[in-house]
Amino acid sequence: MSSDAPAPDFDTLTRDIADVPAVEVITTVAVHLMSAAAVNLGLAEEGAQHKDLDEARKLIQALAGLVTATATDLGTFHAAPLRDGLKSLQLAFREASLVPDEPGQGPGEKFTGPVYG
Repeated sequence: MSSDAPAPDFDTLTRDIADVPAVEVITTVAVHLMSAAAVNLGLAEEGAQHKDLDEARKLIQALAGLVTATATDLGTFHAAPLRDGLKSLQLAFREASLVPDEPGQGPGEKFTGPVYG
């Protein structure tokens, strides 16, 4: 099987990722988790067709773990907006649920504690 595309230069790719600060990698991953969770909560355009609360729960849980575990390393400047976004998603999840979880039992709340609006 041959291809005209050149093979990736893994040495260059490795050097490039090594130059990216950890805070930038963490916040980028967090934003991707937030975006995916929002879509699965039905918050995007034509949201109802993409709504999947099971998927949203998993994404919010992962986001909560990431934000909680890295908050001290990120510092207030980076962590505060991530925490705000996480809380908004947790509240949106509770609102979207037909049978809302008990306080402290919602997605990510084992990391953040109970979330109230």
